[in-house]
Amino acid sequence: MPELQRQTLPAVEAVEAAAWNALVGDDHPFLRHEFLHALEASGSVGPATGWVPRHLALWRGGELVGVMPHYHKHHSFGEYVFDWAWADAWERAGGRYYPKALTAIPYTPAPGPRLALAPGVDPLAAREALAGAWEDDAALSSWHLLFAEDAEVAVWKAARPGLLARHGVQFQWRDRGYGDFTGFLAALTAKRRKAIRRERRLVADQGVTLQRLEGEAIDAEALEHFFRCYEITYRERGRHGYLNLEFFRRLRAALPEALLLVQARLEGRPVAAALCLQGARTLYGRYWGSEVLADCLHFEACYYQGIEHCLERGLTTFDPGTQGEHKLSRGFEPRLLTSLHHVADPRLREAVARFCAEERAHVRAYRRAAEGALPFRQEG
Repeated sequence: MPELQRQTLPAVEAVEAAAWNALVGDDHPFLRHEFLHALEASGSVGPATGWVPRHLALWRGGELVGVMPHYHKHHSFGEYVFDWAWADAWERAGGRYYPKALTAIPYTPAPGPRLALAPGVDPLAAREALAGAWEDDAALSSWHLLFAEDAEVAVWKAARPGLLARHGVQFQWRDRGYGDFTGFLAALTAKRRKAIRRERRLVADQGVTLQRLEGEAIDAEALEHFFRCYEITYRERGRHGYLNLEFFRRLRAALPEALLLVQARLEGRPVAAALCLQGARTLYGRYWGSEVLADCLHFEACYYQGIEHCLERGLTTFDPGTQGEHKLSRGFEPRLLTSLHHVADPRLREAVARFCAEERAHVRAYRRAAEGALPFRQEG
């Protein structure tokens, strides 16, 4: 059998979309060629933004058999696994942390596969072939794989035993056979059922109505209103959003079937919006903004509408995005996430290893405490 050959791609469009997507599963829209191309073609990702595409492809006998989104980074913005302290400490010690290598989906803290392989490709051999892209490049201080799929972690560690694992926690909703939203509420304690009903009633009492738009039903006007709301969220923090309107336009044109827009309306006009992406089994809540202050509107648009959508469409998981202990009381369960890190210099590697070990202990304790705070009724 021919050996695997590695190729570095300066842009995702260097390979055909059909060939790339043939390797990608049906539940991960962020790994699709259309999503990555929209980032690059819109200028949201590129040298000007500090994300230099260096995607990695594997070929065997002239056939594309593996793809992995990959970048050289000159900062740590837009990653959501924070290593600023590592960079600062290393540079104060006289080292150089940037550029670094990064395997991740830009601006997207959603767990999922990062390496897509054709059937029959040895996963260990594939990772061995890819690792030289950063291990042999003296200009790179490190390599980071963010929000790895659980199944990938063990394979990467087997291929590269020296990798450091860093853990974090996110909150995800899972369908436990609820049937509908009433069934979901029935699984909660009486106190939480009452609180959620009250929150939803408050939204309605303020005259706010919500609708869910999918695919082609998301017209240009609805998309532009969503973008204004998205920008409001970032302006409140004193900056612009990472993504521009051109990105969302391209995404709507190229991947409409993956889009769900939750639109809130007041007195007949849209006033808030949440844009989600969906795969075959999972809904991913990503972008939100509002032009008005309305009690509990964020919970309704970003959580309860998504849960209802999952139950209606047979989606089993709802990943509403990073952060937010407030998700616990609304039925979102803690999930342990893993990122992997290769650090070239042994002095920095030792310091990072100590940090990760200490952090892992705290993260696991936090997860146990979070599980104890879930609002589900105890059987028996």
